Amino acid sequence: MPDFNRYEKARIIGARALQVSYGAPVLVDTDQTEPILIAAEEYDADVLPFTVRREQ
Repeated sequence: MPDFNRYEKARIIGARALQVSYGAPVLVDTDQTEPILIAAEEYDADVLPFTVRREQ
C-alpha cells in the first residue's frame, strides 16, 4: 500500500463508507455494521481499489 497522508486516508475511508452506506458489497468479512468502521477495516486489509492522484 502506498503511503497516504492522513487527509488522503480520511478521504478514501469516507468515500468508501458512503459507497457501503448506499449498498455497495463489503470486501471483507466483518461483524461491523457501521459503514465507516467497515471502510476502515477494508482500508486496513488493503483491499480498496482507490488510487490517489497528486498534482505536482
